Amino acid sequence: MTQMPPETAHGASYSVPLIRQFSIFLENRVGRLVDVLRSFDEADDVHVHALAVLEASDFAVVRFIPDNADATRLLLRDRGSAFAEMDLLVCELAPDRGLSRLCQFLLGAELNIQFMYPLMGDNEDFGPRMAICCDDNVFAGQILLRKGFQLLGSSDLR
Repeated sequence: MTQMPPETAHGASYSVPLIRQFSIFLENRVGRLVDVLRSFDEADDVHVHALAVLEASDFAVVRFIPDNADATRLLLRDRGSAFAEMDLLVCELAPDRGLSRLCQFLLGAELNIQFMYPLMGDNEDFGPRMAICCDDNVFAGQILLRKGFQLLGSSDLR
């Protein structure tokens, strides 16, 4: 699990672990999502850990978090899929550090949450996990670490 100290000995700021999210743009047609998901099922070197679908009348945006960004990029290019990438935070929730407290701490720092969605699956090493995108992910990550939340890095997804 990736955990950074709040500050270095010299008081300098520190980096936070970020995880790569991909967004695919799909025509809003029956079966398009299944086609994409089958591509990932057939790939040996990439697994999807989170998925969120935003639907509009003519198209859909599918946001997802894979465990292998490089393999995902190649897979999407080979499919000819239009996609975008961005980094976001993945935070583990705990009974004493739940979703409302997470939101409260980000609000207290005047950070805007652009979107969030849960990660799928059971993981013996981690509790419930949320993918979070704020207007400043690095600052948000620093706040959450200082408040005792666990942030996950890419290596934690494997």
